[in-house]
Amino acid sequence: MQSPVRVLVVDDSAFARKVLRQVLSAARGIQVLDTARDGLDALEKISELRPDVITLDLMMPHLDGLGVLKALASLPSAPRVVVVSTAEEDSELAVCALQEGAVELVHKPTALATERLYEMGEELVAKVLTAASAQVRPGVEERPVVKPRVQPSPSTPNKLVVVGTSTGGPAALGRLLAALPGDFPVPLALALHIPAGYTEALARRLDKQSALEVLEAAEGVELKPGRAVLAQAGMHLSLTRRDGSTWAKLSREPAGTPHHPSVDVLFQSAVASWGRDVVGVVLTGMGDDGLAGARAIHAAGGRVLTESPESCVVYGMPRVVVEAGLSHASAPLEGMAALLARSVR
Repeated sequence: MQSPVRVLVVDDSAFARKVLRQVLSAARGIQVLDTARDGLDALEKISELRPDVITLDLMMPHLDGLGVLKALASLPSAPRVVVVSTAEEDSELAVCALQEGAVELVHKPTALATERLYEMGEELVAKVLTAASAQVRPGVEERPVVKPRVQPSPSTPNKLVVVGTSTGGPAALGRLLAALPGDFPVPLALALHIPAGYTEALARRLDKQSALEVLEAAEGVELKPGRAVLAQAGMHLSLTRRDGSTWAKLSREPAGTPHHPSVDVLFQSAVASWGRDVVGVVLTGMGDDGLAGARAIHAAGGRVLTESPESCVVYGMPRVVVEAGLSHASAPLEGMAALLARSVR
C-alpha cells in the first residue's frame, strides 16, 4: 500500500488553516501532519516533521512565503511547495514564488467565506498530489537583461513557434526565454496552465528576464519577431494570419476543455494559419494537453520539440508526445534554446 502524502499547512489565518486542514484531511492519500502560523513556525515544523509537501501562504508576519522558499533552497531534501495565493493582493509574489521553486499555485478567494474556501478543495487536493511526485528544479537566475537596440528584421518571418507547459512552467518559460536573443527571428506564442489573475504579472516578470519583448495576450495583439505573447489565464489564445501578419484572438470557446488556455487550441490554431511552418515546443507539465496539438503539427509537416525528463518538474506532457512518436527532438531546458534556433532556420 502506498504511503500517504504528508502535508504541512502554512497560513497566518487561523480560519484558512482550519479549512485547508479539513479539506486535505478528508482526501484519500493525504495525511496532514500539522499547521504553521507563519514562516518561522513553518521552518521549525519542516525540520521536525519532514513533510513531503507544504501549502504555503505568501503574505505572513515574521517571515513571508518567499523567505520560506529561499530557506528551503538550502536544504538537501526540501518539501515540495504548493502556493495558496490571493491574486488580487499578491500576484507578483505568487509569480516570483513559482519561479523560485514552488511547484503549483492555487487561488485562494479574497473573501474567506467558508463555502468559497471549500470550493477550491478539489483543485488543492489534485495539486498537492501532483506536487508530491514533482522534481525540484533550479529557479530562474536573476540577472540584468539589456534589451537590444537593433530591432528584429521587419521582413516577414517564415516560421512560428508555439510553446505549451503546465506544472513547473513559469520557471521553465523564464529559463527558456532568457536564453533566446532579442533579435530571435520568429514570433512566439506561449500557453501555460495557471489560475486566472496571474499572467499579467508573469508576462512583466518574463519581460524583465528576457531580451525578447514579452506581453500578455490581448485581442488583436500582433505576433512578430522578437516578441513572445503569453496566453491570458482563463482564455484560449488562437492565432489568425492575414496580409502576412499574425494576430492574437482570445475566446472562452471551446468551453469544454479542461484548461483555459489550452495548449491544444493554441497549437491547432497555429497549424490552421501556418501549416508546416509551425514549430511546437512541449515543456514540463502534468497531463496530456498538447498531445492533439502536437499531432496536428506533425501531420502538417511542422516540427515538434519536447523537454527531456532530466530538466522537467513533471515529465507528463512531453512524455505523452514522445510516446506517441510525435517528437522530432528532445533537449533539457539548458539546450532547448539552441535546439529551437536550429529548428527555425
